[in-house]
Amino acid sequence: MEKNPVGRPTKYSEDLQTQADEYILSYEELGELVPTLVGLAIHLEVATNTIYNWATEANPEFLRVFTRVEQLQHRGLVNGGLSGKFNPAITKMMMTKHGYSDKQELAHTSPDGSMSPKDSAEAVLNALARKHKD
Repeated sequence: MEKNPVGRPTKYSEDLQTQADEYILSYEELGELVPTLVGLAIHLEVATNTIYNWATEANPEFLRVFTRVEQLQHRGLVNGGLSGKFNPAITKMMMTKHGYSDKQELAHTSPDGSMSPKDSAEAVLNALARKHKD
């Protein structure tokens, strides 16, 4: 026995797939500097979360478009950021979606697990000896 689907039927269709494919080719003509998933959703007249729902292995053609939008965005941000064409702060923020970060890792212990340098007592005594030698 087949289970009844729950919820509203999907709007996904071959026509929408064609429009999604067109978005990849025409996002610049639509006034976008880089393609975005929000831009794709607006172009298709659907909610952004619908874009994420459609980007599954059940819809391999749409998943291809979803991935392509992310790739083109990544490349556009890198090139726009490096060339100075894009605002650095906005570019930096958007690049976090692509795994980039400027976090610094700070070690709170020395490599041997202590909080003091090796032979610190000896180093202090040598420094004092040099100071009083002069």
